[in-house]
Amino acid sequence: MTAAPSPDIPNPAFRQSAEPAAGLAPARTVNWAHIDTWVFDLDNTLYHPRANLFAQIDQRMTAFIMQLLSLDFAAARTLQKSYFLDYGTTLRGLMHHHAIEPRAFLDFVHDIDLGVVAADLALARALEALPGRKLIFTNADAAYAGRVLARLGIGGHFEAIHDIVATDFIPKPEEAAYDQLLSVHGVDPRRAVFVEDMARNLAPAKARGMATVWVNNGSEKGGFNASPDFIDLEITDVAAWLSGIGLATAAAAATACPAL
Repeated sequence: MTAAPSPDIPNPAFRQSAEPAAGLAPARTVNWAHIDTWVFDLDNTLYHPRANLFAQIDQRMTAFIMQLLSLDFAAARTLQKSYFLDYGTTLRGLMHHHAIEPRAFLDFVHDIDLGVVAADLALARALEALPGRKLIFTNADAAYAGRVLARLGIGGHFEAIHDIVATDFIPKPEEAAYDQLLSVHGVDPRRAVFVEDMARNLAPAKARGMATVWVNNGSEKGGFNASPDFIDLEITDVAAWLSGIGLATAAAAATACPAL
């Protein structure tokens, strides 16, 4: 049986403050017309947390730890949440302290019922109208992400899925994951935006020059370490926001190229 957690000191960048009050004011105005690459998180960003999809994953992560370390539910749950806050993902903590094989963990925790996710026609229309490249940047794996995108009816709108395997299991918000995303996909951060429900995951994107959008929709720990210093815009619904951008883009195009 795997040994108990080591006393290693976790990454201090991941756990710094208590949950802030909801409702941060937008820090700055963004001109979306210059954006040519739209980068989206997946879970609780492109679908609402009320689907409780991640709750299934959450339970399976606890079950995995219970089996791995022979812990009861309460102890496993406490350890799981601690690893998530300290390392960015539960997986990263398990790899660091217990040298687990990541593929086994990913396959186990993503073996869930996706029937709770319905097609989102409004989001599909908004993505269709959005000019530029669209990428998924997720701490999950590509196989799971692809299934979720298919359920939402939006998979065909994305050029690529940059997943936890692509980042060599280094999760958001570790800076190396962002540098790899930008390098692999040739993204100019000054012309890109990152949309994410976990506020702390926006800080490295802003540091690299990306515009940032926080989807403040009630996801668990979504507001952890949130700050207007690295949040350009706070929204509650991605489809509604993108639809507004699409209308503005169409109006600008009509002004620049009037009908003859």
